[in-house]
Amino acid sequence: MEDLKYEIYISAKPEEVWNIFVSPESTKAIFFGCILDSSFEVGAPYQYIGPGEDGDQTVHVYGEILAFEPHKMMSYTEHPGPVYRENHVELETRITMTLETVGECTKITLVNDQWPENHPSYENTKSTWPMILSNVKTYAETGKTLDFGW
Repeated sequence: MEDLKYEIYISAKPEEVWNIFVSPESTKAIFFGCILDSSFEVGAPYQYIGPGEDGDQTVHVYGEILAFEPHKMMSYTEHPGPVYRENHVELETRITMTLETVGECTKITLVNDQWPENHPSYENTKSTWPMILSNVKTYAETGKTLDFGW
């Protein structure tokens, strides 16, 4: 399976973009009602929790923080939540996101790699990341989120 790599430019400072990924209010806005629960220390667990099949506290994805440098870089493992896949523990990928200043913009580079063979979420993830990153861009630049009609 090929690595998924996305680059996007946002008219906002890296600190503003970073906060969208880590503050509860912003993650709730861009990640479909989910908050990111973690201490953000290397080795610490994290989980995206929000409305779903298990109620308001459904774990949608979870994993471990591998690297964390505020306003610059975050890397973590990712598993689908137990509600999605019975074999969720073996379905681990890695996500690495870097932020850098380019002129008056912030460039986000997101790489989702280390996909196990026949990962059942690969195709869905290919289309979901562009939606999430577009939502981050819109939110950073306008304070509003996109309406995907769901």
